[in-house]
Amino acid sequence: MTNIQAVLFDVDFTLCRPGPELSAERYGRIADRHGIELDLGRYDDAREAAQLNLKRHPELLHDETIWHRFTEEIFVGMGGPEELASECAAEIERGWESAENFELYEDVLPVLEDLHAANVKIGLVSNGIRDLTMFVAHHLLEVDAIVDSRSHGRVKPHPTIFEATLAALGVRPAAAVMVGDSIEEDIEGARALGMQAILVDREDRHPNVARRLTDLYGLPAALGLPRPTSGR
Repeated sequence: MTNIQAVLFDVDFTLCRPGPELSAERYGRIADRHGIELDLGRYDDAREAAQLNLKRHPELLHDETIWHRFTEEIFVGMGGPEELASECAAEIERGWESAENFELYEDVLPVLEDLHAANVKIGLVSNGIRDLTMFVAHHLLEVDAIVDSRSHGRVKPHPTIFEATLAALGVRPAAAVMVGDSIEEDIEGARALGMQAILVDREDRHPNVARRLTDLYGLPAALGLPRPTSGR
C-alpha cells in the first residue's frame, strides 16, 4: 500500500476484548441472584448462535433493542428462563457501557505509536452502545477522530459512518485503510466506499481471506510504512 494517510479502526475484538466483568461468569452471577443456575460451558455456543440470529435494522439505523435481544438470546442459550432474560440482559448491557470493563490487546498501543510516528491519522469507527470518547480517555488512546453508531445514527456497513470518519480526518477514501474483525461490516463496507481494508483475524478463522493479519504488529509493514524503531 502507498500514500496511506489514515487508518480507521474498528474497536471491539480489533483493539479490545471484554474483560472478566463481561464474561460468562457475569451472566452466571446475575442469574445466581435470581436463584437460577446457568451452564457457563454453553456461553461460546450461545454467543455464536445469537450472533447468527442478529438482524440489523433494515436501513442500518442504530437500534439498541437489537443488542438487547442479542444479550437475551445468550442468557437463554445458557439455560436462563425467557421470563428473566430482559431484566438480566439490561444489567449485562450496563457493563458493556463501561470502558474499564474492556482490555486492550497488547499490540494496540505500540502500533498506534508507530502510526503516529509515520504521520498517519487514526480514526475509530464502531457499532455499539457505549461512549467511545470515554473509552478513548480511559485507555489513553491518541486518536484523531471518533465516530460511533450511537451518536452517528447508522451502523456499519452503511457508507455514511465511514464518510463521517473520513470527513473528520480530512482524508479521501482512496488514501485510507479500514482495519477490523468483521468481513461484512468492516471489510466489505469500507471497500464499497473505495477504501482499502485489512481483516484482523485474531482467532485465525478466515485463512482464505487475502488481506488479513492475526495481530496488529504486522500492520505497519502491511501499510508499507518504515520498519518500527522498536524492532518488532
